Amino acid sequence: MMHKFNNKYPNIHEKTFLASSSDIIGDVILNEDSSVWFGAVLRGDDNQIIVGKGVNIQDNCSIHSAEKYPTKIGDYSNIGHNCVIHACKVGKECLIGMGSIILDGAEIGDNTIIGAGSLVTGGKKIPSGVLCVGSPAKVIRELTEEEKKHIMDNTNHYINLADQYK
Repeated sequence: MMHKFNNKYPNIHEKTFLASSSDIIGDVILNEDSSVWFGAVLRGDDNQIIVGKGVNIQDNCSIHSAEKYPTKIGDYSNIGHNCVIHACKVGKECLIGMGSIILDGAEIGDNTIIGAGSLVTGGKKIPSGVLCVGSPAKVIRELTEEEKKHIMDNTNHYINLADQYK
């Protein structure tokens, strides 16, 4: 369901899929081929949330901003089930594993995987092209070309799945 807040209404591209039980509130921009799945909440009441092209926000995610920080998710990124993405920046072509938490002011570089259940603490800067895991999350190694391809395969899977749901 879409909700207006403080005279700001979500800006949803016509080629976006929104599951019926998702909630999009306030200053939220969803770009082409993005998808928001069942139970996910994007609450742009304190600041803006910008979701890039082809991004999938999977079931039961909570995405919020803060007065000090907007939330930005780069093109073709995957936000796994049950993630909390709060007032941070996620680069393009990232995979944020299921149950991960990314906090205020954190920045995730492009082509990066944050392993399932990881915690990226506030203000942490994660470079591009790496695998991070843990609580707090630590860089383990650089991604392989196969892992980078997997991110885009997953993105394309969700774009196709959303088309089927539409």
